[in-house]
Amino acid sequence: MDAIQKKLLKEVAALDALPQGAYNIRSNGASSARHTTAAIDIVTKKDKQGIDIIIKAGTKGQSVHIPVIISQSGLKEVVYNDFFIGEDCDVTIVAGCGISNCGGLDSRHDGVHSFFVGRGSKVRYIEKHYGEGSGRGKRLMDPTTVIKLEEGAVMELETAQLGGIDDTLRTTKASLAANSSLIIHDKILTAGEQRATAQMEVALNGEGSSCDLISRGVARGSSYQEVIIKLDGNAPCKGHAACDSIIMDKGVIVATPQLKAGNADAALIHEAAIGKIAGEQLLKLMTLGLSEKEAEEMIIRGFLQ
Repeated sequence: MDAIQKKLLKEVAALDALPQGAYNIRSNGASSARHTTAAIDIVTKKDKQGIDIIIKAGTKGQSVHIPVIISQSGLKEVVYNDFFIGEDCDVTIVAGCGISNCGGLDSRHDGVHSFFVGRGSKVRYIEKHYGEGSGRGKRLMDPTTVIKLEEGAVMELETAQLGGIDDTLRTTKASLAANSSLIIHDKILTAGEQRATAQMEVALNGEGSSCDLISRGVARGSSYQEVIIKLDGNAPCKGHAACDSIIMDKGVIVATPQLKAGNADAALIHEAAIGKIAGEQLLKLMTLGLSEKEAEEMIIRGFLQ
């Protein structure tokens, strides 16, 4: 890898070298490195671009990394990755995509990730999107995440897009069986003329299922953000969604909640707040010796942690 590719890999997957455990690193439209273990297999799809990640039942304490990096201007791809997690697992999956575009053509990566999580398993999924480059070509991503949780499964998503992506539509759809649980922490930072839309739809289909969804966004410059959250309570369940956003400059933020209860014992809650950085916060930090810009940056970093 060259210096740009190494930087992208560190930004999206916090990797300075090849990771321990299973991994598949995709670079400029092709797999550049792969390793499997006795418990985690990675198989190239035969009918379309992408891979199958197969995690054997009972696998615990292992991880799999599948980052994507693009440094070629004009490259456009759609990749389908399916995760099959057996019963009684406890694993961490690290994905993410970084695009460096220094040319005049648009570069795009659309990743479609489908998760089939077996009974009683626990999955932590980390996905970060990052863009950079001085070229006129745009950096585009439309990620889709589809989740199916079997009885008693738990999945925690930590998803972030903290600058550099010009246009994105982020789609998440989940179906939860009895006593399963989904936790989503989603963070978005936009600036300039960037646009970002996040659509999250969770169907709580099983008795005792639960969802806790927290979305945080910061819109700077003339950027536009839209967050659409839909919770369907189709059984005795608990669903909570919170949208907290900071608006700056000439940014625009739209938050659209939709709660649908199809069962008398479905308890669904949505909270939303959009506002600017409080003047008292800025003043307090500036009295400690920070400039106004430094104070703003510190508040934003803390908000998006």
